[in-house]
Amino acid sequence: MEDSDFTNLLIGKKSNEIILRLDPNQIIDDDFLGARISWINEVKSNATQSRAFILKIRKADKRRLLRPYLQHIHTVFNELDQKKPELKLYMNIHNDHHHHQIQNQNRRWRYVPFSHPSTFETIAMEADLKNKLKSDLESFLKAKQYYHRLGRVWKRCYLLYGQSGTGKSSFVAAMANFLGYDVYDIDLSKVLDDSDLKLLLLQTTSKSVIVVEDLDRFLMEKSTAVSLSGVLNFMDGILNSCCAEERIMVFTMNSKDQVDPAILRPGRIDVHIHFPLCDFSSFKTLANSYLGVKDHKLFPQVEEIFQTGASLSPAEIGELMIANRNSPSRALKSVITALQTEGDRRGSVNIGRRLLDSGSRSSVEESGDHSGIFSRESVNAMKDIKKLYGLLRLRSNRKEQSFDLTEGGKVG
Repeated sequence: MEDSDFTNLLIGKKSNEIILRLDPNQIIDDDFLGARISWINEVKSNATQSRAFILKIRKADKRRLLRPYLQHIHTVFNELDQKKPELKLYMNIHNDHHHHQIQNQNRRWRYVPFSHPSTFETIAMEADLKNKLKSDLESFLKAKQYYHRLGRVWKRCYLLYGQSGTGKSSFVAAMANFLGYDVYDIDLSKVLDDSDLKLLLLQTTSKSVIVVEDLDRFLMEKSTAVSLSGVLNFMDGILNSCCAEERIMVFTMNSKDQVDPAILRPGRIDVHIHFPLCDFSSFKTLANSYLGVKDHKLFPQVEEIFQTGASLSPAEIGELMIANRNSPSRALKSVITALQTEGDRRGSVNIGRRLLDSGSRSSVEESGDHSGIFSRESVNAMKDIKKLYGLLRLRSNRKEQSFDLTEGGKVG
């Protein structure tokens, strides 16, 4: 197109992006293996505004050129496809009028650029489990012919379960960035009924991660419009098998104990991944990410506390580190204080006071700012600390095992 005598120039979504576009029925020439090949941008002015590219090759060159030229097109397309410039996060919007919805099916999804920075390097997860999951995803990308030989649809289903703040959403983002896939985040509360859920699935594209969060909570609600049968068909029904090629499906739960076993069976869920509260290994990953610290004199003390069974969620520890990021020592002391106070029924007020004593207040005072949540004069200081750190949710249960990966199927 760049060598054409006439091509329309358009500004793309980005200010420095230029798009070349052909006029209807315009001809573009290409050179391949010393021969000239022509493409015609054929547009028919009918009710459907059909559009096609017509390829023209001289009869004398057809046998020699056609097959290698089409293979060349496939190769270039795959290279461009691997360099997908911008990932998208799609969200389903609510629609109260079923008839209107059917007439405007393509308007059910809205998207924004997906720019989540999470990667497999930044997530706090046991190293061996992380490597297994990366290997599983890499195997999936190469397994199209293998799945088809087995008569199975080329998709992979993951269950992520664990308490709030343990990193499930960050892991989904890391998967999408690793694969280069768009994300479809399905809000079941905005789905009208089982048929509507099927329509939403039909409108997703290949090379995507389809996410349903907090599935256990949704299933326990009695007033939901989507039935258990509808969820099961969404996971592995006939429609799913017809339109779910090259897709990753992810379901998250706080706990799978109260969930119908039919949802968890092999074939519906391929991989179960437990997201536990933080252990010392995860803590070191967080310290490296949040504070740039790979080792510290306080690490042995932190490890000793973890060995007693005390723990917090990665989100809670991350917030403590963010609040004290200018001083790694102060950040680690605040984590130690929070871990030591786990299960203390005096609540987060006492933790907040210890945080002040450990230096968080001085970090604000040093900057000359006495109006923040650490101000001595603030009557609501402790309430603000509760909101910031979420320490009301500190748990006293013993530390669970660091990971739980169970294979629901042997494919991939």
